Amino acid sequence: MQTTYRTRSIVVIGLLFVAIAVPGCGKSKSAGGKPPAGPPEVGIVTVQPQRVAITTELPGRTSAFLVAEVRPQVSGIIQKRVFTEGSDVKAGQVLYQIDPATYQAAFASAKAAEARAEANLIPARLKEERFRDLVKIKAVSQQDYDDAHAAVKQAEADVASTKAAVETARINLAYTTVTAPISGRIGKSAVTVGALVTANQPAALSTIQQLSSMYVDISQSSAELLRLQQNQASGQLQQGGGAQAKVKLLLENGASYPQEGTLKFSDVTVDPSTGSVTLRSLFPNPKQILLPGMFVRAVVQEGVQEQAILVPQRGVTRNPKGDAMVMVVGAEEKVEPRVIKVVRTVGDTWLVSEGLKSGDRVILEGIQKARPGTPVKAVPFGAPPTAAPAAAPQPAAAKK
Repeated sequence: MQTTYRTRSIVVIGLLFVAIAVPGCGKSKSAGGKPPAGPPEVGIVTVQPQRVAITTELPGRTSAFLVAEVRPQVSGIIQKRVFTEGSDVKAGQVLYQIDPATYQAAFASAKAAEARAEANLIPARLKEERFRDLVKIKAVSQQDYDDAHAAVKQAEADVASTKAAVETARINLAYTTVTAPISGRIGKSAVTVGALVTANQPAALSTIQQLSSMYVDISQSSAELLRLQQNQASGQLQQGGGAQAKVKLLLENGASYPQEGTLKFSDVTVDPSTGSVTLRSLFPNPKQILLPGMFVRAVVQEGVQEQAILVPQRGVTRNPKGDAMVMVVGAEEKVEPRVIKVVRTVGDTWLVSEGLKSGDRVILEGIQKARPGTPVKAVPFGAPPTAAPAAAPQPAAAKK
C-alpha cells in the first residue's frame, strides 16, 4: 500500500514538471528564431575600357655585338703569346708574336732591290738628257734618242716595282705581330708557343667578342607576325610614339634584366624548317650580365590598344563547349551568364574582344551562390561583407 502511494506521487510530480517545461520551450524557440535571409552577396567588378600596351613573350638567344676571329696572315712559328685568356683587350693590342726572321730578310732584300733600281735610273736619265740636245743638231739619230728615252721609262718602272715589293715585305713583317682587330673580351687560345701557323688558316687562334652591347635574336612565327600586321592595319593596335619598339628580357632564372632594349629589325625571310621569322633587338650590357649564347625570354611591345576590355582571370570559366563565359549582374540585380571571346592574357587578366561592354558588372566572388536568374546583392569586389543584423534580446521568462 505504501509502495503504490509513492508511485502515484512520482507520476504526479513528473506531470507537473512537463506541464511547466513545455510552454517555456515553445517561447524560447519562437523568440530565438532567425528572420528570413535576403539575396546572397557577390563581389563584382565594373568593366571599364582602358589603355593597354600589348606585349608578347618570345624565346631568344643572345649574341655579341661584335665578333672577330683572330687568324694569322703570314706563316711561321709562334714565339710568344702576349695576352691573358679571358681578359679584356683593346684594338691594336699585341696578342701573338710570329718568328719574324725570314720576313726581316725579305724586307732587307726588297730594300736592296729598290736601291739598285734607283741607281740604274740616274745614268738612264742623264743619257736621255744628253741625247735630247744632240738629236736637235743631228749629232745622234732619232732612234738613239728614242732608245734612251725608253730606257728611262723602264728604269722608272723598275723603281716603282721595287717600291711595291718593299711595301709588301714591310706589311708581311708587320703581320708577324698579331694584334687585336677590335676591343672586347678574348677567349681561350687555340695554339701555344712553338706551334706552326699558316696564313689565313681556317682555324682561328682566338676569338674576341665585344660585350658592352648585346644582340638578342628572337624567333616569332609567321602566323603571329601576320596577325600583328592585320591588327595594326584594322586599328585594333596602334604603334607607340617611339620609332623603335621597346623590348624587355627575362633571364634563364626567371629574373628580369634591368636594362631595356630596342627592336632593330625584322628579317625578311621565313625559315622553312620552323616557319618563324627572326627579330633582332639590341640591349646595353654595361655589367656584362648577358653572355653570348644565353637563352632568354623577350617581352616585345606590339602596340597599344586604346579601348581594351580586361577581366580578371578568376571571374572567367568555361562552359561544356569550351567557350569562355562570365556571370554578370543584370539590370534587375539578377545573375546572367555571358559568353565572351578572349584574345590573350595581360598579366592576371583576360583581354576580351567580344561579349562585354563598358559598365557591365562581372561577378568575381560568390559565383557558387550566383545561379542564373536568381537575385543577388552586388558589392564591390574586396569590400568587407555586410554585418548581419543583431538578434533580438530574449525575454527573461524564455531564458529560464
